[in-house]
Amino acid sequence: MAQVQIDVLLTEDQLRTRTRELAADIRATLADEPLVLIGVLKGCVPFIGDLARELSGDVAIDYVQVSSYGDGKTSTGVFQLKKDHDINIEGRHVVVVEDIVDSGLTLARLRELLATRRPASLTAVAMLSKPDARSHESRVEHVGFEIPNVFVVGYGLDHAESYRNLPFVGVLRESHG
Repeated sequence: MAQVQIDVLLTEDQLRTRTRELAADIRATLADEPLVLIGVLKGCVPFIGDLARELSGDVAIDYVQVSSYGDGKTSTGVFQLKKDHDINIEGRHVVVVEDIVDSGLTLARLRELLATRRPASLTAVAMLSKPDARSHESRVEHVGFEIPNVFVVGYGLDHAESYRNLPFVGVLRESHG
């Protein structure tokens, strides 16, 4: 049976502080415009809630669910839209909210799809980015933290649906013994 160890990479306080800064950055760019946050399920849930509370003004929240992972730790390389957003985004300022951008496939394909729906603007925010894992060109205007190419859990990020509830981001290490 595998032994699991989770080493803290980013604390709850670091995540909270950076979320506040990201909200200020978004508002500096989009002033007092009404926003539509489109969160990428399931990992975005803690982040989008915290971000929405930090944003001033009119903020609508919607979600999409996509898959490029299956049940494993690495991307399958196939983008599949499992749940589309419900809010009409035509002419609106849209912010895609991601927990993490690693290969970039999900965000690249999602941006292409959302752009066809003619939003007034389309930007992306991700709490975490793994530039060393990038295999697809994907623009992220607002990044919380750049992290190494390691498998992380917590703050919405999971391994086989576990660990999403951790208030921090940690590196998952498994040992067999």
